[in-house]
Amino acid sequence: MTRSHVTNPQLPQPHVTDTHLPNSAEVAPPDLTALRRRYRLERERRVRPDGAAQYRDADAEFGYYAADPYIEGPVERAPLQDTVDVAVIGGGFGGILAGARLRQQGVGRVRVVEKGGDFGGTWYWNRYPGVHCDIEAHVYLPMLDETGYVPEWKYAPGDEIRRHAMRIARKFDLYADALFSTGVTALTWDEDAGSWTVSTDRGDAFRARYVVTATGTLTDPKLPGIPGIEDFEGHTFHTSRWDYAYTGGTPEGGMTGLAGKRVGIVGTGATGVQVIPMLAQDAAHLYVFQRTPSTVDVRDNRRTTPGDVGADREGWARERRENYLRIVSGESAGTDLVADAWTASAGLLEKLLPSFRRQGDREAFEAAYEASDAAKMNELRSRVERTVTDPETARRLQPWYRYACKRPTFSDLYYPAFNRANVTLVDTADTHGIERVTAGGVVVGDTVYELDCLVFATGFNVGTSGIHSGRLPVHGRDGVQLLDRWARQGPRTLHGLTSNGFPNLIQLGPLQNASSVNFSHILDEQAVHAAALVAAAEAEGARIEPSREAENDWLATLAADAPDHEWFHAECTPGYYNAEGRGRRNGPGGYPHGAVAFHQLLKEWRDTSMGEVLRPVTAPDA
Repeated sequence: MTRSHVTNPQLPQPHVTDTHLPNSAEVAPPDLTALRRRYRLERERRVRPDGAAQYRDADAEFGYYAADPYIEGPVERAPLQDTVDVAVIGGGFGGILAGARLRQQGVGRVRVVEKGGDFGGTWYWNRYPGVHCDIEAHVYLPMLDETGYVPEWKYAPGDEIRRHAMRIARKFDLYADALFSTGVTALTWDEDAGSWTVSTDRGDAFRARYVVTATGTLTDPKLPGIPGIEDFEGHTFHTSRWDYAYTGGTPEGGMTGLAGKRVGIVGTGATGVQVIPMLAQDAAHLYVFQRTPSTVDVRDNRRTTPGDVGADREGWARERRENYLRIVSGESAGTDLVADAWTASAGLLEKLLPSFRRQGDREAFEAAYEASDAAKMNELRSRVERTVTDPETARRLQPWYRYACKRPTFSDLYYPAFNRANVTLVDTADTHGIERVTAGGVVVGDTVYELDCLVFATGFNVGTSGIHSGRLPVHGRDGVQLLDRWARQGPRTLHGLTSNGFPNLIQLGPLQNASSVNFSHILDEQAVHAAALVAAAEAEGARIEPSREAENDWLATLAADAPDHEWFHAECTPGYYNAEGRGRRNGPGGYPHGAVAFHQLLKEWRDTSMGEVLRPVTAPDA
């Protein structure tokens, strides 16, 4: 089923997204009182008192889970103590786009420093079987107009995405000064020299006039803090460091190393939904350990041609990307160029993306929102019943929570995998997760599941970059540490990108700006802004640094219309959106009017007010 027109994207509306499901007229109206009661019951079955502390970082004795399996070892080189114009920390799409946009502004020496063995970021690390992006490739892959590339699939596999990241890096000559297999350990501002010293774990201590951080939020794997995890004598690895030496095969499957093996997988989020059908094909037996089922909507992936997306027109990719952003942000867009499950259910994202314009009073809006939400969730639960043949397995796979409580997932292979005789779903809700791991397997309730291999599809430390976690200390003017200042005063920025006391430092990421389900678009707009700031500072012989007053004004802007969504997330099933059940507090978080308005604000500010952050080199501290 296709949809070519969005009649009213501001109001949540139920949509049928699977031709095998009944249309909305055939779905019985939900009993909202009973549904709320069921949602609360299912939430309480899964909430743990330790919250986010149930996970552990892949460091110290578990550091091998974060090692790079895709290279034999780092290339030997001498430590560097030279000087570059701009140091870009991170070689994912944020860093690549920053480098490319800086090149377009005529910046000479741009050095990208990346922990992985090549460009790609998340897509360098994620090479598990079945890996795809869940955003349409023609809007997710950046700089398609600039590189002349047209994606081969509607939803690109990881290898196509990684190759495109490398394509951009080659086109803008980012390999020339790049440092791979290198982690930045400190950034230190030298006031007299007017530059940053970039220290790394390879002994480097080079200088850069400007630093752009793009350390990402999907790079550091997290592990479940299951008692006894270190005692397991079988084989284990994290999906973001897939061990093909053990499994055999490729991201397309063919894992002959799993023949005869009993495999367990922990995690049924976006990664699990993609990898589980692949493991089901090749393992002798697969045990899926699930605490909370995901919503799994229709994927309908297919090959595409340039004609399918209008790639014969100049600027086609930007037009398509802007159209998608408007729709998933609740803005008027007219024709829906992408027409998929994301855009069909865009209105239900209102509790995640604070850009939707409510129509009428709040009570009426929330009533319409809840009814539409219930209709969508009933549709998704009906899809499970119609696909999974075993009634008990189908019951346990049904999601009982509001749509925006967890990131939606999409697959046409996931539910059919549970119809295989060699796949067992192990529901852990009543034990609040796996109880313990033994030398030979996993314990849930009174059952020990003997395993040869245990795979962790437990994701990343979402929302936490190296800077915000403290793993990458940043020392600004007078040696002040960024996190120390923010611990006392709270995060302080202008537009989420620059901070007083930290000259010529630009941070890309989700802090105090706008977000969207298509984060590569967000990063590109930030990269354009960062490059414009550097070019203006170079032209004026100035430093980039907002005043305290500018920070105060921005924080006031963020707080003035901050959405009231705390109550919604407090009622959600536990997940990373609500700090594993602890809630998601209101306050000056992201820009309250959404990404479309934020991007326009940045453009107008560059045209009229950029001089406000360009400080003469000799100016005293504000």
